[in-house]
Amino acid sequence: MRTLAFLLFVPAALANGQTTTPSASAAATTTAPAEKTSDQTASPELVGQLVSELGITPTQAEGAAGTLFGVAKTRLSAADFGKVATAVPNMDGLLKAAPKASSSDSLAGKATAALGGVGTAAAAASTLSKLGLKPETIVKLTPALVKVVQSKGGAEVGSLLAGALK
Repeated sequence: MRTLAFLLFVPAALANGQTTTPSASAAATTTAPAEKTSDQTASPELVGQLVSELGITPTQAEGAAGTLFGVAKTRLSAADFGKVATAVPNMDGLLKAAPKASSSDSLAGKATAALGGVGTAAAAASTLSKLGLKPETIVKLTPALVKVVQSKGGAEVGSLLAGALK
């Protein structure tokens, strides 16, 4: 409401030849939040490895990992996803960090799956693009995530995740 009042007040004041300065609280609300560090994310080690390998921000890595783990959760049995989750500290935090898919994102994903699919990263591209990830980075994301999970959980867990993300 304050913003609306400010937007209405400024043009009126300018029309009357008056100058206005926004209050400190109005200026503070327009400041962008500081970027997270890897240590502030749900799974610092996994996020740090994705940041290093892909050259993306910690927020992008956290959201992208959450998105792909969310896809894997829908494609794996509860027991198999449990094995993957055991290899990844704070899986629930990563899943919560994924951007919310819009209804059009989920329809596009279902259509892609019905047509034989072109890979999970492509099906999730709309959701991943909300994080500001470029297409060339999205393509590298699944192999990088599988590699990190395999290094923590072993070949079997890496294979489970890779199979779910094909």
